[in-house]
Amino acid sequence: MNPLAILLILFIGMPIAEIYVLITVGSRIGAGWTIALVLLTAVIGTLLLRQQGLSTLWRARQTMEAGGVPALELLEGVILAVGGALLLTPGFITDAIGFACLLPPVRQVMVRAALRRLRPAGPPGETRTLEGDYRRDD
Repeated sequence: MNPLAILLILFIGMPIAEIYVLITVGSRIGAGWTIALVLLTAVIGTLLLRQQGLSTLWRARQTMEAGGVPALELLEGVILAVGGALLLTPGFITDAIGFACLLPPVRQVMVRAALRRLRPAGPPGETRTLEGDYRRDD
């Protein structure tokens, strides 16, 4: 999909969809309850984000202590940050996406998808060697 089309959907389509859902929910349960529900999801989301973030940070630390590179944990951290931002954004659609980012199985699927997009083309397990010369100037 064209990146411009994606941005158009995100910055124009999502707010319109959020407004529609907020108005629909508000007309059924009332404005006060709708506002309370939006605030409640933000509070619950913040608490869950804190717990998931600390868990991911702990795993990253363990990976580094074992001599590894915490690449997966860093990607999970990015997804958690996006999920947290979505949870703090008023609206039910963004809350649903934000809560999905907090679920470890969903997050792992997102990480695997990101790795597939970031990994260079070639057979699995193939490494690329860059050859060259260097000189040290002290």
